[in-house]
Amino acid sequence: MRFFVFGKFNFCTFDELQILRLMGRRKNKITIAFYNVENLFDTVDNPFTVDDDYTPNGKRRWNLKKYNHKVKKITSIISQIGLESSSIPPVIIGLAEVENSKVIKDITTHKNVLKFNYKYVHYDSLDERGIDVALMYNSDFFEVISSKTHSLLLKDEEGEVDYTRDLLVVKGKLNNEEVYVLVNHWPSRRDGEEVTAINRIKAAELVQKVISEIKEKEKDSKFIIMGDFNDNPTSRSIQDYLMNDDLYNPMKSLYKKGNGTLTHYKEWHLFDQIIFSRDFFDAGKSHHTFLEAKIFKKKWLKIYKGKYKGSPFRTYIGPFYQGGVSDHFPVYITLEKDV
Repeated sequence: MRFFVFGKFNFCTFDELQILRLMGRRKNKITIAFYNVENLFDTVDNPFTVDDDYTPNGKRRWNLKKYNHKVKKITSIISQIGLESSSIPPVIIGLAEVENSKVIKDITTHKNVLKFNYKYVHYDSLDERGIDVALMYNSDFFEVISSKTHSLLLKDEEGEVDYTRDLLVVKGKLNNEEVYVLVNHWPSRRDGEEVTAINRIKAAELVQKVISEIKEKEKDSKFIIMGDFNDNPTSRSIQDYLMNDDLYNPMKSLYKKGNGTLTHYKEWHLFDQIIFSRDFFDAGKSHHTFLEAKIFKKKWLKIYKGKYKGSPFRTYIGPFYQGGVSDHFPVYITLEKDV
């Protein structure tokens, strides 16, 4: 940086003053993100889950080289999310489709993000594939007070319990302000959107039940609800069963403008969402004020040619290894904290 020195005062050029002003504006802004990292399995066969495809001898020929490449890519992406708004990567990141604590530890301790002091909360669920949700957080900005999971009890056509991902609930202090973070990965549409819609409605009802129970004890609680909901912001599960007058979904306006985080048969969907208490609009009720919501969809995160051009660059397309990261783009919101 060039300085003009007159006596004992340093004067910056005009361009440098602009940079300093930008840094000042970013200083009091933080971001919160969610990322479905798509099948982040380690390479070890777990005899209690259906993870055989993601082993060296399995269908995907999943090995340490491919695993390390994926972890490196994920951490590189995390390190860059929201940097046009904040001076640091997200202080809270919800993750979906992580196999176990080992893979999350490998993310949080990778050299790409090591300096950001990330820690994590993770519980193994009873999902048959062994994939879970988790919460990563920068321990300089967020302090965990407590955490627990809630199982979503579903039944298949034979009346047997159909295990899926748990709802993760983390209570913590974000810059000394108490907040609950709920991380979701709702049941998929694999057997058809209409047939499976009831399962996502039940997931929404579980979230509302948990929120109601918390509010009975802590009336002024604030919530950040994030996840891969496998439904769009205008779907019944979100619109009619999850949302209420106390919550705001900034992803709805993004979706109505044609934005999405994943494609299915060339149609964009915005399944990845961050919903929060309306208190984040009121400086009198919160130490943080909501500014904006975005999808992190840089050009290098997309397939650059062919029939899937513009879609997220994923690890596999069908059985074929591509070397990409995920079939989802990350999403994030920006909050401004009180000075």
